[in-house]
Amino acid sequence: SGAFGLFRRSTVVEVGGFATDTVGEDMELVVRLHRHCREQKRPYRITFVPDPVASTECPSVRVLARQRNRWQRRLTQVLTRHRRMLFNPRYGRLGMVAFPYFYVLEMWGPVIELAGYASFFVSVVFGQVSAVFAVAILMVAVVLDVALSLSAVALEEMAFRRYARFRDLLRLFGLAIVENFGSRQMVTYWRMRGMWSFLRKEESWGKMERKGFGTLPPAAPPPPPAAST
Repeated sequence: SGAFGLFRRSTVVEVGGFATDTVGEDMELVVRLHRHCREQKRPYRITFVPDPVASTECPSVRVLARQRNRWQRRLTQVLTRHRRMLFNPRYGRLGMVAFPYFYVLEMWGPVIELAGYASFFVSVVFGQVSAVFAVAILMVAVVLDVALSLSAVALEEMAFRRYARFRDLLRLFGLAIVENFGSRQMVTYWRMRGMWSFLRKEESWGKMERKGFGTLPPAAPPPPPAAST
């Protein structure tokens, strides 16, 4: 998480510090550090804590839409800025595996997904596919997505044992199914808007409304004035 990142100051200063022309300065800095150390052939390691303990506020639907728009712009900005790393063996696994994954499946993901929805809808409307085949394709897509979500939850539970109650796991499994019908498509639309915002070179952060986790206790009354003699 960019909000909880720790960096070696000397190396950050060496690469020029945080970029001020992006909405994703945390991600951009990490990619730039990778690139710099690889190009300088310097031994280095960038790691992450897989089980951080941090509280965050769940956004409203309106704020979530702005957040996903910004995240997609951030991702696109960073990947296009450092596209020299794409399939470049000079950058090792980062350039040959990680960067291509984010470039193809994450950056272009909403475009590919929406194009898939459109072609599927057109094919069904004009009778280009049979009803049985259409249902089968839809079920395969849903089952694959559910399987990925369930695998992620299962791996986390095996590693960290976060959920003391079995019903909490069952609730997550149920959400992994429900999210495919409406929620996923909504997020894809927001990400697509983020791509459009990137093409329009929008740099606004977007209003992020915060309500906080509670209210402050009332201030103590001032002490009475000292009696004069």
